Amino acid sequence: MTNRERALAILRYQKYDRMPIVHFGFWHETLQKWADEGHLTADEARNWRDGNPTDAAISAKIGFDFNWYSTFHPYCGLWPVFERQIIREFPDGTRHERDGNGVIVVTKPDTGSIPAEIDHTLKDRASWEKHYKHRLQWSPDRVHHMGVRVNDQMIRFDQGGLDFLRSNQRDYAYGLHCGSLYGDIRNLLGVEGSCYLQVDDEPLFDEIVQTVSDLCYQNVKCALEAGAKFDFGHFWEDICFKNGPLIAPSVFAEKIGPHYKRMTDLLKQHGIDLVSLDCDGLIDSLIPTWVANGVNVMFPIEVGTWDASIAPWRMTHGKDLRGVGGMNKCVFSKDRAAIEAEVARLQELVKLGGYIPCPDHRIAPDAKWELVQYYCQLMRGNRC
Repeated sequence: MTNRERALAILRYQKYDRMPIVHFGFWHETLQKWADEGHLTADEARNWRDGNPTDAAISAKIGFDFNWYSTFHPYCGLWPVFERQIIREFPDGTRHERDGNGVIVVTKPDTGSIPAEIDHTLKDRASWEKHYKHRLQWSPDRVHHMGVRVNDQMIRFDQGGLDFLRSNQRDYAYGLHCGSLYGDIRNLLGVEGSCYLQVDDEPLFDEIVQTVSDLCYQNVKCALEAGAKFDFGHFWEDICFKNGPLIAPSVFAEKIGPHYKRMTDLLKQHGIDLVSLDCDGLIDSLIPTWVANGVNVMFPIEVGTWDASIAPWRMTHGKDLRGVGGMNKCVFSKDRAAIEAEVARLQELVKLGGYIPCPDHRIAPDAKWELVQYYCQLMRGNRC
């Protein structure tokens, strides 16, 4: 079997010959450290992106079969983005800047964290009408200007890249990114702003959700009607933290759930029966909405401090819920015994079916090259 055939067979509860060894990318700092240690070239560390030829080369060196997060991304964001603007600069180099989303953030020299948000351009209907609504309208260019990586060249979707996707000949699972139905809205409004708007101006909140959903829907429809072949659909959200969701589950079910259903129905019409979703944090109270509206794969399963696992989800939702992820990447900083214990834990989860272990998010800079290799060797040797 090819790695693609293996992965799809597992998620469809069919027979397979072995588990594919997959990952979900790396921090750039991780690759730089490995280059400094002599495991990678400087070009490999610099040129890596999800699913590109450099990614495949790095995967082969370590022992992975492929990066699960290999997807085609129609553009669902603001178009055009806001011009970056320095609002205020401080003696230590700290800045207040307006970013591409119109959010005022604090940036600091020599830091790699997510910038702190201190203000937002999107606050009310006036700012929505003036600055945002026209930036979230659909046009075919949102799909056709995007490129597909073929061999070592980025080719436009409507040229050779589309031929590549129509051919359906590849050794790895390839997905269609379907956008974000709430995470991007949260990014524009901020956590507090998005929560207040639901009460202060519910019609505006509904209009923003509808506009973003329509944009994502039209992108997916255009890509599918062009004849491209995808193995799964995929959404991004990141709307939870370690203690639960950043939106009330009841509001999420009422306001956002039906828009998932509209899009997963469209995917099914084009033969795509696997739909995954990326949401960090403790997601348990939002899973019922996703499952009820056609999302059936959680990717990644972020272990975190809350010990997420597919096992309790399977007890609640049954085999309708699949998973890719749930490998605790923290063991990559420890020793071989920790790797062995983690692989043994994963083997029990694999027996549930419909589940592919994967380091639970980007492999972090504390990961030891030789331990990541050892993990791949054990997973391949177990033939689970």
